[in-house]
Amino acid sequence: MHTLTSPSSTPDRTPEFARADNGSRYSRLSVLTCVVLVWFHVQAVAAFWSFTWTNLIVALALFWVGGGLGISMGYHRLHTHRGFKTFKWFEYFLAICGTLTLEGGPIFWVATHRLHHQYSDKPLDPHTPRVSGFWAHMGWIMFGEAQHNDTVRMARYAPDLAKDPFYRWLTTYHWVPLTVLGFSLLAIGGWGLVNWAIFLRVVVGLHTTWLVNSATHMWGRRRFATTDDSRNNWWVALITFGEGWHNNHHAHPTSARHGLAWYEFDPTWIALRLLRAVGLVWDVRRAKVSDASQEEVAA
Repeated sequence: MHTLTSPSSTPDRTPEFARADNGSRYSRLSVLTCVVLVWFHVQAVAAFWSFTWTNLIVALALFWVGGGLGISMGYHRLHTHRGFKTFKWFEYFLAICGTLTLEGGPIFWVATHRLHHQYSDKPLDPHTPRVSGFWAHMGWIMFGEAQHNDTVRMARYAPDLAKDPFYRWLTTYHWVPLTVLGFSLLAIGGWGLVNWAIFLRVVVGLHTTWLVNSATHMWGRRRFATTDDSRNNWWVALITFGEGWHNNHHAHPTSARHGLAWYEFDPTWIALRLLRAVGLVWDVRRAKVSDASQEEVAA
């Protein structure tokens, strides 16, 4: 296990599709993205008229598979920052789990997040709240250029993933696993199960991930004096499998451990320790804070 003392740097590649001018950010509405978001939100509301304990349990299980395994462990800590190593088949499995969240394929997600770190809270940050809280939360998806399926363009900012044919295919057809899952659930449990385990679960997952982009750059405490506005936010951490310890993460981006103090609950880190114990992951990188309480600074 590696102990980290300083953040890593990202090569300086200015993205062509980033807009530095705040006024121009809202000039192009992504109609298809907005239609899909409205559709999912409507179906999510409809889920409350078809509650069963089975629907809830399946939705919660898939929330963990998509958000905990797919986004937190996979897209973020493995594919973006390479915070640990694992078998290729498990790496692919985590990427497929990530597509179940409707957050795009691995190359799109990784490229966007690496750009966020490279230009964090600067004009070229894809989702900085310095534009507005709405922009950071979901405006950047609704009004930004739709790049979810533009594998060639996004590959410029995630060349390591772009070399793998599987990741190129999965990014282009990221909607396939979620669609297959949706029809499978429809056959098993009807529209009630689909509304809970697909639509409501996806909508909740989207907003929790977006809260990392918005809330953790607006509210919380700063342990490390990073050059951005990142903050540690306990309630965001609780609903995102530990992703809310965002100031810790920006100070040590390649660390697979985000909750650095004993009281910073980080379920993904706990899961990684268990997986390391059984030999499924190894070379797990972690930052270590000797006395976290003395290092906190006012937000």
